[in-house]
Amino acid sequence: MFQLGKTIVSEEILEKEFVCNLTACRGACCVDGDAGAPLSKEETQILEEIYPKVKPFLRKEGIEAIEAQGAWVKGEDGDFETPLIDGKDCAYVIFDGKTALCGIEQVYNQGIVTWKKPVSCHLYPIRVKEFSDFSAVNYHKWDICSPACSLGKELEVPVYKFVKEALVRKFGQEWYQELEKVGQEYQKGR
Repeated sequence: MFQLGKTIVSEEILEKEFVCNLTACRGACCVDGDAGAPLSKEETQILEEIYPKVKPFLRKEGIEAIEAQGAWVKGEDGDFETPLIDGKDCAYVIFDGKTALCGIEQVYNQGIVTWKKPVSCHLYPIRVKEFSDFSAVNYHKWDICSPACSLGKELEVPVYKFVKEALVRKFGQEWYQELEKVGQEYQKGR
């Protein structure tokens, strides 16, 4: 672990390698698991605002789940998250053939909304836990991402480089530049 500003960062994001491999996993992270995507308070408001623009692109089951539960829910742990369809698929998931995709991101890609998707999804496999005085930045290992770990190893892409855009979105360019310096020193020491 090392500290960058008001974050405590796991060295695993420097050590582990990762590149999403949708052809292998088919977007399993959007349909597996027992909770929705973690959301910040600000993101709950964004979801409420953009839902009317996203709704026409969602599946019938997703619309029904959102209209029954809301654009976001409080999870069992009391944290905010995206609603699920029958306790499984994220309500915002759509499919391209057999591959799960984020419906919000697809609408963003078409220029209809300016918000890409929840930052927790954008950051994955990094998970951020907020505490009163700092944020903990950790690598999250999930078996369904084994193909991403294999591809990352093959391409030699460390986690922090794979999620650069998301880390800049979450913590800012200056923070990321400091992380890159730490990453370069780490690589020299290997």
